[in-house]
Amino acid sequence: MKTTLYMVRHAESPYVHGQERTRGLSAEGWKAAARVAEIFAEIEMHVMVSSPYARARQTIQRIAKDKGLEIAEYEELAERLIAGPDRHEPWDVVKEAIRRSFDDKDFALEGGESTRKAQRRAIPVILKLLAEHRGRTIVVGTHGNIMTIILNFFDNRYGYAFWEASTQPDVYRLTFEGERLESVERIWTPAQA
Repeated sequence: MKTTLYMVRHAESPYVHGQERTRGLSAEGWKAAARVAEIFAEIEMHVMVSSPYARARQTIQRIAKDKGLEIAEYEELAERLIAGPDRHEPWDVVKEAIRRSFDDKDFALEGGESTRKAQRRAIPVILKLLAEHRGRTIVVGTHGNIMTIILNFFDNRYGYAFWEASTQPDVYRLTFEGERLESVERIWTPAQA
């Protein structure tokens, strides 16, 4: 019995250092989130979960409203910090650290979280969802880095290049047979933004 899991990467959210949990969508982000909801208009949904971060939840909240579903938040699905919260690294340093973290799953900048450590917290939630909602359709409000880390657990071809190519927002349909990832299909195109 196949289970469908939609990974919805959050829409545009202006970066504010120190406000990882609370920063919400920009005006453009809200418009894109409405277009994301249109994708799901004719798709039957059963379960909706999200990172506890505002931007991830806001991106899928219209889908939840349209479907009459609640969004369950999981702390374990929060975005991965590649460097400690007190560090403010230049973007090129962060990007290089993310690239390196997929080559060496134990690598992170000081105070940050490695790919392996992030997988250890996030994957049990995904496996729990797959077991409890087998044969159903699940939507996950997520972030680019943790989404890639989750996909990387099931198929190590998903790494830095995939992360770098993903957009805000982005939507992927994953099909599972039990705990085995059978297919990944991108159903959002940047032209929709």
